[in-house]
Amino acid sequence: MSEFFSERFGATGINKHYLLGHDAAAALLIDGRLVAAVEEERLNREKKTTDFPVNAIDWCLAEAGITYDDVDLFAFPWNWSAQVLDETLDAIRASSAPEDTKSGLMANLTDLYDQVVSPEAILADFEARTGHRPDPAKLRFVPHHLAHATTGYYLAGMKDAAFLVSDGRAERFSSLTGEIRDGRITVFDDTVIGAQFSMGTLFSSITRFLGFVPNNDEYKVMGLAGYAAPPTPNPFIDKLLTLHDDGRYTFTKPLRTDDPHSHDALFEEYFGPFEDTLEYTSRVAAAAQEMLNVATAHQVGHLEKRTDLDRLLFEGGVALNCLNNTPLFEGSRFEDMQVSFGASDTGITIGAAAHAWLNHPDTAPADISAASGPVTPYLGPSYDEAALEEALQAFTDRVVVSRLDDNEVIDHVAKLLTKKVVIGWFEGRTEHGPRALGHRSILANPGFSDIKDIINTRVKHREPFRPFAPLVLEEQAPKVFAMGRKTSSPYMTFVFPVRDEYKDRIPGAVHVDGTSRIQTLTDEGTPRLTALLRKFTELTGTPCLINTSFNVAGEPIVCTPTDALNCFMGTEIDYLILGNHVIAKN
Repeated sequence: MSEFFSERFGATGINKHYLLGHDAAAALLIDGRLVAAVEEERLNREKKTTDFPVNAIDWCLAEAGITYDDVDLFAFPWNWSAQVLDETLDAIRASSAPEDTKSGLMANLTDLYDQVVSPEAILADFEARTGHRPDPAKLRFVPHHLAHATTGYYLAGMKDAAFLVSDGRAERFSSLTGEIRDGRITVFDDTVIGAQFSMGTLFSSITRFLGFVPNNDEYKVMGLAGYAAPPTPNPFIDKLLTLHDDGRYTFTKPLRTDDPHSHDALFEEYFGPFEDTLEYTSRVAAAAQEMLNVATAHQVGHLEKRTDLDRLLFEGGVALNCLNNTPLFEGSRFEDMQVSFGASDTGITIGAAAHAWLNHPDTAPADISAASGPVTPYLGPSYDEAALEEALQAFTDRVVVSRLDDNEVIDHVAKLLTKKVVIGWFEGRTEHGPRALGHRSILANPGFSDIKDIINTRVKHREPFRPFAPLVLEEQAPKVFAMGRKTSSPYMTFVFPVRDEYKDRIPGAVHVDGTSRIQTLTDEGTPRLTALLRKFTELTGTPCLINTSFNVAGEPIVCTPTDALNCFMGTEIDYLILGNHVIAKN
């Protein structure tokens, strides 16, 4: 597949991302219950991998103790049907591009369909990579955006909800709205937005323009947006974005996915020639953030008039723009809004599997009821004491290890965190999705004003403007943060202002704009981490801990004990907590 894209579309990989997605993963449902899910990058150690998820599939099957022959349905979160190909070719024919450009693009897309994305090509690739050829009757190709919507629906407990899905692009579109009732999806077809007006792709183009990696570094643009107010007037809103009465939006200059620099000249017309300065980049970022906020609020404003449901699901890569999510919810009439831990393409295998199960003729309402309820994000590999001991054997001459019991670990680590130290925290099953949610995390005390700089420079090796997220007990969160109508935020998908009386108490977890992207903890969801935070608060009076992903820039979050030890030894992390092992460098 990589050879095809390099030869036909260039070696950048941008078209492969747009046409086939990224964040390869696998998930396994048994009788409607999600028993395993993991991203391929955690296992092959290639961040944002587009490779076939053979390692992830093998792990899910092994975790459940089954084989390929035991699987009743194989679901894929894309549906590149012959109809989609025909509609795409018709759109190219009707475009204003030069005839030779259209002919070349149509020929390449036809070959792409035949060789890479058609059902038969995917089946052949599956067999080549796994050695197993599924019965075609067991295959389900789920449209990409329906997989996203079902991910949110399934992970939130399968309660009726309206939804907005927005990302770079699906088979043909970039965004749509609708509702899910009793597991059945209705798409409001007149709200569908084409790929040439993709907010996700436009934001990626801005990410590239600012010197970052598209489809990877959009969160850096979010971080930069806090350093400036959006310009008034905002050229992105006044000159580029057009809002329509039917809830859609378009751009005055449509995007070209074959040219990632197609809007660079427009950006420079709006903001002047690119300057690699905080003043310039933050001004562009703030303008882009305001545009995204306005566009999605317009979509939700129309959606809330189309449905009588009071719950909103927001899924797709654009939903990871957590700066947008709080004002989006607060400005709506919806009583609740959920953004799942699987909102990006990491989670769509869950949605595809759930969609196939919900639409199977043998699935009864009683089966759905039995499987309903919020789903934990801790779905990946875990490692027993023997595995931890084996990993430590390779580092015996470089580390000092103390093994404590459960209560001793909590007490000891809480005392360590009263000081200006950085701790790697490794426990239980790997969390699913792009956020570290407390099982593969780096922890620190937010009471030190310079702790953010210490972690960014000594550990993460990343830009100094990047903020960190605080952990907070769910019952304490409204006292520390102005949460509005939200009562919890367990997946770091919402941003809230820090109350004035706490800004000086947790300076390491407060962004320059006075906000924090929080993770709320409960005893039921994360008992060990919650106990640690309670003990730390008891010792210090500080109600939060810094939590950032256990990795360095450019690498996936650690998965195995050996991954954790290598990251620990390769950075200036002070201590590693590996299960009940407290590890220091020799």
